[in-house]
Amino acid sequence: MINFLNLEYFLVAAEELNFTRAARRLFISQQSLSSHIAGLEKEFDVVLFNRTSPLTLTYAGQALKVKARRLLDLKDETYRELADIKDFSVGQLTIGLSHTRGRIILPEILPLYKERFPGIDLRLVEGNSSSLAADLLRGDVDLVIDLLPFKVEDVETVPLCEEEILLAVPDAVLERAFPGRLDEIKAQLSKRTDLSLLAGCPFLLINQGNRVRTIADEMFVEAQITPQVILETENIETVLALCLKGMGITFYPKMFIAGHREIQEKLRERYSPVSFYSLDYAKAHGTLAIGYHKGHYMSQATKEFIRIAKETI
Repeated sequence: MINFLNLEYFLVAAEELNFTRAARRLFISQQSLSSHIAGLEKEFDVVLFNRTSPLTLTYAGQALKVKARRLLDLKDETYRELADIKDFSVGQLTIGLSHTRGRIILPEILPLYKERFPGIDLRLVEGNSSSLAADLLRGDVDLVIDLLPFKVEDVETVPLCEEEILLAVPDAVLERAFPGRLDEIKAQLSKRTDLSLLAGCPFLLINQGNRVRTIADEMFVEAQITPQVILETENIETVLALCLKGMGITFYPKMFIAGHREIQEKLRERYSPVSFYSLDYAKAHGTLAIGYHKGHYMSQATKEFIRIAKETI
C-alpha cells in the first residue's frame, strides 16, 4: 500500500537532490528521511536515487516524481471534496492578490463571505502577478485576483470590473524638466499622454513581474525611449508616496485611488502637486478578474466567493 508520507518526503528529496537539505526542509533527521526513501524503494523494488555526488534520480525516480505529484494532488482534492460534502462547514480557501489591491477589494467581499461561511479558514497570499500565477499553477492558491490576461495555462477567469492604469506626474518634475512651461506641458499631457515628451524625466517603477510594470515597459518600447529609472521597488505604495513628494513619475491603478486617503486629500486641494492622466495604450485599460485552475476541484465555498465578488466589486 502506498504511504503518502513516503511520497511527500520523496518529492522533497527529488526537488533538493540532497538528503541533508531535504531533511532540514522537512524538519526530520537525515536517517529518518533515508528510511522513508528506502521504504519506497523496497515497496516498488526499484532504486530511486543514484547515490552519487551530486545526487541524481534514476529513470524510475524520474517516473515516480511525476506520478507522486499527481497522487498527492488527488489526495488533497479528495480531502477537500469530502470536507465540502460535510455541509460546507469546514474547509480552506486561499486567495492570491497584491497587498494593495487586497486593501481595496477584500473589505467589500470578506465580511459577507465570512458571514455565509464562518467555518472556512481564509488565507491570503500576497505577491506580484508572476509569483501569483506560479502559485495558482502549483495549487498553492485556489483563486487569484489580477488583471487579465493571466499568464498561466489551464486557468478559467471570471471578469469582475474594468480597471485602468494611470500616469501620475508631479508638477515638480515638470517644472524641473520644462522651466516656465508647466501649464503648457500639462495641457499637452491632458490631450495625449505622449511618453516621449517625458523621456528626460525621472521615473519611479515597481519591480518587473508586476502587471503594472509590464504595461509600463511595453509603453516605453512603443514610445522608443529608455526611461530614466531612479528607483525600483516591490511596493507600489512606496513609488506613489515618492511621486507625491515630487521625486518622479509613476504608473498607478485607478482603482487604488478611491481607497487612498492621501491622494483624495491632495486632489481636493486647489492646486494638486500631482496630476493623473489616462494613457493612450490599450493594455492600460483592462479587466480585473478572478482566476482559478480548471483542472482542480472547486468547492461550493470557492464558488460562493466568486459569486459574492461579482456582486460587490
